[in-house]
Amino acid sequence: MPVQPALFISHGSPMIALERDGAVMAWQQLAQRLDRPTAIVIVSAHWETATPQITAAAQLPTIHDFGGFPEALYLLQYPAQGAPELAAQIAERLIAAGFAAQLNAQRGLDHGAWIPLRAMFPAANIPILQLSLQPQQGPEYHYRVGRALAPLREQNILLIGSGAITHNLQDWMLAARGNASALDYVPEFQQWIYTMLRTGNIEALLNYRSVSNYGRRAHPSEEHLLPLFVALGGAGINADVVREYDSIADGALGMDVYRFE
Repeated sequence: MPVQPALFISHGSPMIALERDGAVMAWQQLAQRLDRPTAIVIVSAHWETATPQITAAAQLPTIHDFGGFPEALYLLQYPAQGAPELAAQIAERLIAAGFAAQLNAQRGLDHGAWIPLRAMFPAANIPILQLSLQPQQGPEYHYRVGRALAPLREQNILLIGSGAITHNLQDWMLAARGNASALDYVPEFQQWIYTMLRTGNIEALLNYRSVSNYGRRAHPSEEHLLPLFVALGGAGINADVVREYDSIADGALGMDVYRFE
């Protein structure tokens, strides 16, 4: 049985679903190199709960959780199938690891999940489970969530974290309106993350807000970087780190894609 990697994907603006973007092409090329997974567990920046929840419906609705975009974006669907039995097993695994996990039979896939999945696995024929974030708990907690999920990879289950390497919306709006080149801190923070990952400096990564020069500016709130820690925890100690793609969208959004195995 194949052992799946853990992935981190920067999903960018919802408009990426309508564009032939370089990041989308990188997602697609990465998916084509993977062994077909039995199931996919994805953690998105756009589902926040007090304690971990796992989608448990047999069919997962496509959630258009954004406003002010072209009508064509709201017409897109990703008819994903769920995996209720696997969801229950994952909840049990998290509970055994000390997390108060719950099943959610109503929740579908938000855009941080279905947009990359639609590009990577367009046939929608692989069971999907989405796991929620707890932003108030911080990086170390989410790294431990990933550690609890790590054995799933040996069951041919793909673990994906979907967020952004940098995500300061105020900077993004200013840069986008001015058609500005990349803000200086964005590539610096991208490189800092890459260096810490490549050198295995987990402690520095978990404390990025205090030890990096621009951690707080890159992430005024943490929800878009926390999926990276889930993926990193899921990869295990001494995992190989491959940066599959890096770019900057609209001057402010780091679009890096990582594979850990």
